[in-house]
Amino acid sequence: MFAPLCRRLFCLALGACISAPSFAAPTGSFASEQARHIATYFPGRMTGTPAEMLTADYLRQQFAAMGYESDIRTFNSRYIYTDRNHRQSWRKVTGSTVIAAREGSDPQQIVVMAHLDTYAPLSDEDSAHNLGGLTLQGIDDNALGVGVMLELAEKLRDVPIRYGIRFIATSGEEQGRLGAKNLLERMTPEQRKNTLLVINLDNLAVGDRLYFNSGKNTPEAVRKLTRDRALTLAHRWGVPAASNPGLNAAYPKGTACCSDADVFDSAGIPVLSVEATNWSLGKKDGYQQRAKSRTFPEGTSWHDPRLDNQQYLDKALPGRIDLRGREVVNVMLPLVRELAGTAKGANGNKKVGK
Repeated sequence: MFAPLCRRLFCLALGACISAPSFAAPTGSFASEQARHIATYFPGRMTGTPAEMLTADYLRQQFAAMGYESDIRTFNSRYIYTDRNHRQSWRKVTGSTVIAAREGSDPQQIVVMAHLDTYAPLSDEDSAHNLGGLTLQGIDDNALGVGVMLELAEKLRDVPIRYGIRFIATSGEEQGRLGAKNLLERMTPEQRKNTLLVINLDNLAVGDRLYFNSGKNTPEAVRKLTRDRALTLAHRWGVPAASNPGLNAAYPKGTACCSDADVFDSAGIPVLSVEATNWSLGKKDGYQQRAKSRTFPEGTSWHDPRLDNQQYLDKALPGRIDLRGREVVNVMLPLVRELAGTAKGANGNKKVGK
C-alpha cells in the first residue's frame, strides 16, 4: 500500500489537486469537472488496487479543503470468483471508503453516498468479455455520481444545518456492496436510529431519464418528503424525471433496485436512490439503461471500457455528462438543504423520520 505522502505526491504529479470553484461557477460544472478528472486520472478503480486507494486519498483531500472532517476507512472483505470450469473461490480484498462529516445542531444525520470503485471481473467469463479491468474509466459508473456528491458538499459547506450531513464515497459496491455492508456493520444502534435518510447517487449519465426511487421499507410519509419532493423539484426545473413504475414485482412502484442503497433499505433505514436508466425496457428491473442502438447495442454501458468512458459518451451523447451533473445538482441541492433543516418553507422544519 502506498504511504499517504507518496499518494499525495503522486496525485500532485498528475495534477490531481483541483481547487474548489467559486460560487459564480455554473451549477453542475464542478460536478462534471470532478467526474472527468476522476475518470481520466484514476481509471480501473477496482477495490483494493492502487487506483482505488489514490482515488480515496484524492477525495479525502477535496473534502478536507472544503473544511469537512474527512477520513479514509479501510475494510477487509472477500468476494467469490468463478473460473472457466465453474469452480468458485474466495478472493480477499481491502477497500477504502471516504467519509466527510459536518455536525448539525441535532444528533440526527443525513447521508449522501456514491460509490467510487469501478467493476472488477468476477469470473473468467467477465475477463473474456473485457468487462471491468484497469482501463475502465467508469464516468457513468460512477465518477459522475461522485462528482455530484462533491459539488453538493462544496455548496453546503458553510450552510447552517440542523441535522448533520455525511458524505460517503464507498468502495466494493461492484463486488457485492462490500463497503456499504461494512459501514452498516460499524454503525451503532444509536447511529442507525439517528440516520434519517440515505441518498445514493449512481449511474447518472447514460440512462434515458432520471429516476428518484425510495427504499422498499421507506415509510410513505418519508417518501413524500424525499422522492415526491425530488420529482416536484425536477419538474420545476424542466428535468425529465420519474420513479420506478412498478413493472417488476420484486421492486414495487417507486422503489429502488440493486445498489448500495439496498443495504440500508434492508436495515430499515429510509433511502432515496437517484439514477438514470429506463425501467420500461428489457426485464423491467432498471438494468437496461436505454433503447438498443448502434452506439449502445445492448442498451447499456455497464462495465464496458469501450463504452463507459468520457470520450465515447461525449460522442454518442453530446453534452450529456455536463447536463446530467447540472440537473441532479439543481434537484438535490435544495432538497438536501430542506431535509437538513436549512430551507424556509413547508418542508424546512419538518423532521425526516420513520
